[in-house]
Amino acid sequence: MKLSKLLICALALLSMGAKAQMLGGKRETYTRADSLRGYQSPLRTCYDINYYHLDVKFDIDNKFISGSNLFKFTATDDFIKLQFDLFANLKVEKVVYKGKELPYTREFNAVFVTFTNTITKGSKDQFTVYYSGNPTIAKRAPWDGGIVFAKDSLGNPWVATACQGIGASIWWPNKDQQADEVDSALISISVPKGLIDASNGRLRKVTDLKNGYTRFDWFVANPINNYDIEANIGKYTHFSDSYMGEKGKLTLDYWVLDYNLAKAKKQFGENVKDMIKAFEHWFGAYPFYEDGYKLIEAPHLGMEHQSGTAYGNHYGNGYLGRDLSGTGWGLKWDFIIVHESGHEWFGNNITSKDLADMWIHESFTNYSESLFVEDRYGKQAGQEYVHGTRFAIQNDSPILGIYNVNREGSGDMYYKGGNLLNMIRTIINDDEKWRGILRGLNKIFYHKTVTYDDVVNYINEQSGKNLSPVFDQYLKYKGIPILNFMETEGKLYVRWISDVKGFNMPVRVKIKGGEYEFITPSTRFKPVDIKNANKANIEVDTFNYYIGVMVD
Repeated sequence: MKLSKLLICALALLSMGAKAQMLGGKRETYTRADSLRGYQSPLRTCYDINYYHLDVKFDIDNKFISGSNLFKFTATDDFIKLQFDLFANLKVEKVVYKGKELPYTREFNAVFVTFTNTITKGSKDQFTVYYSGNPTIAKRAPWDGGIVFAKDSLGNPWVATACQGIGASIWWPNKDQQADEVDSALISISVPKGLIDASNGRLRKVTDLKNGYTRFDWFVANPINNYDIEANIGKYTHFSDSYMGEKGKLTLDYWVLDYNLAKAKKQFGENVKDMIKAFEHWFGAYPFYEDGYKLIEAPHLGMEHQSGTAYGNHYGNGYLGRDLSGTGWGLKWDFIIVHESGHEWFGNNITSKDLADMWIHESFTNYSESLFVEDRYGKQAGQEYVHGTRFAIQNDSPILGIYNVNREGSGDMYYKGGNLLNMIRTIINDDEKWRGILRGLNKIFYHKTVTYDDVVNYINEQSGKNLSPVFDQYLKYKGIPILNFMETEGKLYVRWISDVKGFNMPVRVKIKGGEYEFITPSTRFKPVDIKNANKANIEVDTFNYYIGVMVD
């Protein structure tokens, strides 16, 4: 970009961001209920959840659910009391331990259970929660949480769960936080006869309960976060395929409404294997071979339910027929298949410990879209795609949320986060090293929960560069940095204007007609070390860098 004028808007964004940080920006009031939901108190950290058996009956006509959840755990400390979570509108029928009911109390959506004896550190134990009620009905799933009670186009019942963010305790009792994933789970869903449930993992058994209901038992062999556990109920039909991937044969299973079978075979056939090929190349082996890969047609747009991705893009390319990049590249593939499946690596394999770090899920997965485009159509196409998504960036508030109160940050975690990661790739300037970092993240943090520092420090170590100031600027502040040039006495100087002290992001510049080269400005003016550079001929790589530029 030729620097012929002051980019006032970029400077304004920065100054507003600084003011928001100084004043705290738009302040929200957090309550005791928020802390109970988001904070890892000793009543939660005292036990490590090992196994769930969730057994739920769906009375669809009355929008009523009833059932139980078995908690198997290992004590991480001596305790007599613990917390689990269930929304207050659902009734706890009883909590059973060794055949006897335990006393419990409720506060907001938290439930506190008191044992009759001390549970000793290192011991393995279990209890079962029985519950029932009319669950929260999602009105705009997947953007709000709860259960969708819908009808398919033929008038048949069509039901699905979606609860990312608000939490799985909106429909079943669990230890509702992201830091401690259950190691494995059995999901038993009972539905009116003639309907089918499709959930996570592999179908183990189908049982006619002889009471007008059929139970479907699905087993998940891998660690899974709570919001991924799902029920999808409808007039489904099933077809399957397989893919020879990095760990051998990966089963591909599809559960779709019976009248959409032909469309599903075509659309899934054109997208799924290319997606897995691209993501295994960039991120490593699909993380859940034991549970298989699955797409399940849903009455909402989609959700990254582990080993059972919910799909509602109506068997068309783009995002409901739209290209979110405005480049044309986004209309050549099915957005929901690619984006939601990308979460199998970032979100499901690697999960943030706190909702505040949802950028780890969404920024990397947004960026994965451009890597899919690159794998199919070449690097330039991928770069054009990620650049094109910038028009949706709001710079309204920091991407990083508030810790310990279950609050994620700005929706800029998608497009701004994807552009941030593309800048990191540009700075590293070694595509094989960058690919190794992405694969390494999925290997080092395989089936683990992580923090902000875990991810950023790993990228720093593997790249050999201190990129913490870059991540901090783009994630912790809403403004973008300004590359500020000043010419005096025939000499061109440059500095960064930023919120982060000591900000020194390397950036690619060139003089008109020349080749790009890296300079490393600081927050103090210093000479631009490029022969014959002046404010009239200096150009900045604003295609790969999402920054403001100002010339004095």
